[in-house]
Amino acid sequence: MRGYLGLGSNVGDSAGHLRAAIELLGERGVEVEAVSSLYVTEPVGEILDQPDFLNAAVRIETELEPEALLDACKTVEAERGRAFDLPRHSPRPLDVDLLLLGEIELRTDRLTLPHPEVTSRRFVLAPLLELDPELTLPDGTSLAEALVALPAGQRVDRLGPL
Repeated sequence: MRGYLGLGSNVGDSAGHLRAAIELLGERGVEVEAVSSLYVTEPVGEILDQPDFLNAAVRIETELEPEALLDACKTVEAERGRAFDLPRHSPRPLDVDLLLLGEIELRTDRLTLPHPEVTSRRFVLAPLLELDPELTLPDGTSLAEALVALPAGQRVDRLGPL
């Protein structure tokens, strides 16, 4: 099944963490088919006083079910030094977000698909649309239209290849 993951880091060798995530995902039943450019983005969320992030998106193919894919993402984060006992939106060496997985719409205690903030975050939309400019949510929402509709702000600067 085709899916999309968002990658982010703002601690340590951020580009190295993102490259390692791609390799580690491949060892866990997640084939990375395409990788967006690297983007420098400002922090959003509850803790804004922290370093800028490096972000990218990847298009994947996997046979893993949604919860198993989430487990693989969390394992990769932990292997790159992510601590899960810190406040939400804290600085982190690696963040791997499950954004979309096929046409699945799901809401559990651990996972919501599509990711609930995919249409409101420029740092998610820019790399996703670089990979697939016509990408839509399972309900038909155009991600390109969602990006255009965002208010000004959320600095996202394309750096080049990861």
